Amino acid sequence: MADKELARVRGRFVEKVSKALLKQLLDDLLEEGLLNDGEIDSVLEDNSNKADMARALIDMVKRKGDKASRKLIEHLEKRDPTLYSELGLSCGQPPAAASQKEQSWSSELIATTDSFWTTKLNDKNIYPVAEKSISSRVALLITNRNFSDERLTRKGAEVDEENMDKLLRSLHYEVVKYKDLTGKKIDEALMKFSKHPKLKETDSVFVVIMSHGKRGIVLGVNHREEGEPDEFPVDNIYKYLGSQKCSALLNKPKIIIIQACRGESGGSVMVSDSAKVVCDDVSQSHFDENSIVDDSTRYVHKEKDFISLLSSTPDTVSYRQEDRGSFLIQFIKEVFNTCSHEDDIDELFRKVMQRFEDFPSEKLRQMPTKDRCTLTKRFYLFPGR
Repeated sequence: MADKELARVRGRFVEKVSKALLKQLLDDLLEEGLLNDGEIDSVLEDNSNKADMARALIDMVKRKGDKASRKLIEHLEKRDPTLYSELGLSCGQPPAAASQKEQSWSSELIATTDSFWTTKLNDKNIYPVAEKSISSRVALLITNRNFSDERLTRKGAEVDEENMDKLLRSLHYEVVKYKDLTGKKIDEALMKFSKHPKLKETDSVFVVIMSHGKRGIVLGVNHREEGEPDEFPVDNIYKYLGSQKCSALLNKPKIIIIQACRGESGGSVMVSDSAKVVCDDVSQSHFDENSIVDDSTRYVHKEKDFISLLSSTPDTVSYRQEDRGSFLIQFIKEVFNTCSHEDDIDELFRKVMQRFEDFPSEKLRQMPTKDRCTLTKRFYLFPGR
C-alpha cells in the first residue's frame, strides 16, 4: 500500500526534500483536489522550518489513505526522480494505470530539480551550463506563412510559431523572430544572428525555420511555380554558425529544427493547402487523409556541436494541420514540456521521433530525421533554473 510506503521513507523524505519541492508537491495535490487551500496554508504557515513542513505534508497525505499517498509518490517521481530513486519508492500502480501514465504529456514545462542540477554541474560528459549562460540564451525563429502566390499560404504556421515561441521563452531563450521572409532575407537574418551580442555568453542556440521547401532548400515567400526561384540554401545555417564564421559559438550546442512544406506533389506541381479541410484532433483514429497537408526537407551539416531534427526522412512528406500546426512542432512541445527536466537534447529528439510510431492514420506515415549529430557531449536544457 502506498501509505505504508510513505511511512517507510518518512524520515529520509523529511531530511532530503527541499522547500521548493515541497511547494511544488503541494501545488500538485491542490490541483488534484486531494488537498484544499486550508490544508495547504496549514502546512506552510503553521510550521516554522522545512523539516516540520515535510512532516506535516507526509502525515496529512498518509491519513487520507492509499489513493492520496500514491498520488504524492507519483508527483514526487515526476518532480524529482533522483530523490524518488534514492528513497526506493514505488507507486504500487496496476499495470493499466502505469501504461496510461506513460502516455500523458504535460501542457506546461516541468522544472529541473535542485538535486538533478547539482549532480550534473561538474559532469565532464555534458556541455557546460551555468545560471549566467542560461540567462543569456538566444534563439532564432523564422516563420513563413503568407506567400506572394496565395495558393502556397501555410495555414497553421501561426500556431507553430506561437508554440515554439512559448517553448523557447520558457527555456529562457530570447527569441529573435521574423515572419514572411524571402530567401535573401532569411540569409541576412542568419548572418545577423551569427553576430548577436549574446552569443559570447550563451551556452547554446536554437534555430527554427518553418516554410515551404525541398531537399536542401527553404523557400522564400516570393517563390512561384514558374519564374525566378526564391530559395535559401539550408547549408548556409552551418556556414554562418560554424566555427570559422562564428567563433562565439565554438564548442557550444547549436540545435537546428526545420519544418518545411514539401514544394511538389505528383511531379513538380506546387501544392496549395489553402482550401484543405483540417481534422480537429491529432489523436483521433478516423479522419480524411486529404485534410492533412504535407511538409518535407533534407539537408546536411558539416560543423561540430550541431544537432538537427528534420521534419521527415529524405524525399518523403511530413504533415501539418491548419488548426493545430504541424505534428512535428506539436510533438516537440509535448516532449520538451514533459521530459526536458531530465533528458538531454539527443534523447528528447528520439522521443519526438518515437511519437510518430503511433501516427493517427493507416495510410499516412511520417518519421522525422535526427540528421548527422555532431554533439560530443550531452546537452541539458535545465528548465526552471
